[in-house]
Amino acid sequence: MSKTDQAGAIVTCKAPAKINLYLHVTGRRADGYHTLDSLIVFADLGDWVAVEDADTLSLGIDGPFAAALRAGMRAEDDNLVLRAARALAESAGRPARAHIRLRKNLPVAAGIGGGSADAAAALKALAELWEIAPDAAGMHGLAASLGADVPVCMAGRPAFVGGIGELIDPAPPLPDAGLLLANPGLPVPTPEVFAGRAGRFGGAARFAEAPADATALANLLAARSNQLTDAAIGVAPVIGRVLETLAALPGARLARMSGSGATCFAIFDDLRAAEAAAGRLRLAEPDWWLAATLLSGG
Repeated sequence: MSKTDQAGAIVTCKAPAKINLYLHVTGRRADGYHTLDSLIVFADLGDWVAVEDADTLSLGIDGPFAAALRAGMRAEDDNLVLRAARALAESAGRPARAHIRLRKNLPVAAGIGGGSADAAAALKALAELWEIAPDAAGMHGLAASLGADVPVCMAGRPAFVGGIGELIDPAPPLPDAGLLLANPGLPVPTPEVFAGRAGRFGGAARFAEAPADATALANLLAARSNQLTDAAIGVAPVIGRVLETLAALPGARLARMSGSGATCFAIFDDLRAAEAAAGRLRLAEPDWWLAATLLSGG
């Protein structure tokens, strides 16, 4: 996060892509929400949020996926970033006045927490702009009220997540590894995926060891899974082809879907290997969104 001079304060905050290295569905509560056990990390790419003082609350959206985001909004103010701003202002007892600019670099409804990461970034940036210092518990509760993934996106560090997303525990140190993200270009609504889930609930699968490298991490993850994958393939069969394609790339240690899809990822030894695989795949699948990035385990 950075802030300009006080004469025209602009606070910027990155909203990194969230990756579920594994995701087990452990149960379902009486209110219909599913409980999860997941290892979440963040990639070295994402959206950006910038905020500055204004007389009213407004949101401007640009970037490669701005049109897709607007198309999914039921109304002009139907956006999680604006809801986050209003919630923070209400909790602080102050007017919700700011102009927010969102640069949308990540695909929409893609299983990599774009909206949740954007909301978390907005909370951080606006808290600095408005000089609000909420207590940790209060901010966590506010984040949880906005969405299941918002609290872990606020934390922004590798973590095991339980409950419906509100229970966050630190993960052991993970190796810096290359990631190749691939999305076939269609949104996958999370409610449809959960509605299509079948079979028994899974168990927690956390680990305490710190894998030394990408191969060791992949071996640990191979004993775990994303238990929403079959349901997501039922909604969008192309996800199966994405996974097969990623797994067949030279140097890929593991291929898996993130969240409820449709974005999938492959783990490589380093960023250079991920970039080489991305170059190869762009020739074969020019219509897919592809991004080679770094999994930072620190």
